Amino acid sequence: MSVVAAENFWGDIVRQIGGSHVSVKSIISDPSADPHQYESDARNAADVADARVVVVNGLGYDDFMSKLLGATNHAGRVVLTVADVLHVSGADANPHLWYDIPRISEVARAIESELAAADPADKAVFATNRAAFDASLAPLLRTIDEITRKYPGAPVAYTERVPQYVLDAAGLSVKTPPGFARAIEDGNEPSPGDAQTMYDLVTQHRIRVLLYNAQATSPVTQHVQDLARRAGIPVVAVTETLPHGTASYQVWQENQLTEILRALGG
Repeated sequence: MSVVAAENFWGDIVRQIGGSHVSVKSIISDPSADPHQYESDARNAADVADARVVVVNGLGYDDFMSKLLGATNHAGRVVLTVADVLHVSGADANPHLWYDIPRISEVARAIESELAAADPADKAVFATNRAAFDASLAPLLRTIDEITRKYPGAPVAYTERVPQYVLDAAGLSVKTPPGFARAIEDGNEPSPGDAQTMYDLVTQHRIRVLLYNAQATSPVTQHVQDLARRAGIPVVAVTETLPHGTASYQVWQENQLTEILRALGG
């Protein structure tokens, strides 16, 4: 069956669960692009029009999908919204749900359910694949636990809220001024006060690690990185989409978690 995912990390999870019984197309997949500024095109509309199942993130992260869905008709089409699955809502909710690694299995179960409803004959295959996917999350969860054990409450900062869910899961203490992160995420300049607070976190060595969004840099975030490197504070890049050439969602996230663990130990 044809499945469209708004982002390639959700598409990868669908691919793992659906196996050879699904044809998955992911709309946002360019690791060099800022997903917040994505504009859909006619090809995206055609893919959505043909899809039996559509997976969207929600929380305003992929609002372009609402337009595509509204402009196309498919009598049997099902739309799975990850934010609804995880019961996350609110005007200021963090939309980077794929970093909530301890709860990704809930999303996988919802995907399995929708695939099975669309293709009952292959229900057993989807269940087996989903169980394998859940098992493959174990190394990621172990790394999160290791961070929690070794560095409980360690102070860190990020330029955007991209990794916030997993940092919270690992028990790390995020010191970034909320206004700074939100301004950067929205493509705006942070207030002078928030910017200075962020700079002080680095120059006064009040954090152990700085994480930055490699897909949405600006003069301000580059300056923070430069300050961190000059101060000897480890800098870790995170991305919003699954990088090209990376085998799977699990490999991507495990690589980033390992970098965070290594940086905390540095």
